[in-house]
Order: sequence, then C-alpha cells, then structure tokens
Amino acid sequence: MIKFERGWPRKQLAGQAIWFGVWLFIKVMGLVLTPDPAGHGTHTQVWLPACPSVALFDRPCFGCGMTTSFAATLHLDFAAAWQAHPFGTFFYLVFTVTAALSIWSWAKGLKMNTDTRPFNRAAMFLTIFFVAFGIVRFATMQYGSPEYALYEAVKKLTAGEESR
Repeated sequence: MIKFERGWPRKQLAGQAIWFGVWLFIKVMGLVLTPDPAGHGTHTQVWLPACPSVALFDRPCFGCGMTTSFAATLHLDFAAAWQAHPFGTFFYLVFTVTAALSIWSWAKGLKMNTDTRPFNRAAMFLTIFFVAFGIVRFATMQYGSPEYALYEAVKKLTAGEESR
C-alpha cells in the first residue's frame, strides 16, 4: 500500500517531518484537552467556534465529535471515543501509523509514497463510507445543544421584529 523510495534529499522530504510534527501537536493537544461529556464540542476548549451545523440545525456535521473522539482515545476512554464519533479512534490510529512511518522514512532518507492503487482505493472507500455515515448521522441525530437554542432564540427575536 505504501512504497518507500531511495535517493531523495532530506530537504525534499520535509513534508514527512511536518506530518509527524502535526501528529505530535495533535497528540499533545488531545492529552491536554478534556473530552466533552456531550460527545462534541471539545474543540471549543482551544477557542475554536462551535460547529455551524450544530448551531444552525442542531445536527452533527460529518466531523462533529472527532476532536472529542481523538481526546478520549488518548485518555484511553474508548467507549466515549466511539460514542463521540465511531471513526475517531480508527482515524487516530491511521494518523499515528502514517506519522511514525513518515518520521522513520524521513530519518532514513526514504520518500514515503502513498500514491499506489491499493492505498488510493482504501482512501476512496473510507471517504465514501465516512460521507455516507455523515449523511445518515445528520438526518437521524439531534443534539439539543445550547448553541442551537441560542440560534432559535435569535431567530424568534428577529421574526418578532420583522412582524412589527
């Protein structure tokens, strides 16, 4: 699935070291964050805004709960990770393996090539499955979140002003 190619200058392999750096940053952040018991919203601990899908529709987007799932996985709470987002632990493990392979191949001076037919097929299958899951989840799940309640209150206020 992944090929390693010799003869690449380390400077041209910088992307692999950067990938590992991104993974390391996310790992540290996941250990520092406390997984939100609601199953989503952990990202707001680092001052990111609430998900627009939750705020506008009270329904999860495709990635809602992914940060919570990553954080719960890192805290070894796999049940909470699964509940937050069933893909979270799997994606984190894939991210970890590719980060480890990236830094290993960078150190050895090898280019990690993921542009192979099996890797692309697996990525396409996962993408289709992830999108289908997201659509079903959006259609069947409501959070009852405070962000949505705020949106509804503002909507009622503005509707009352328009009727005057």
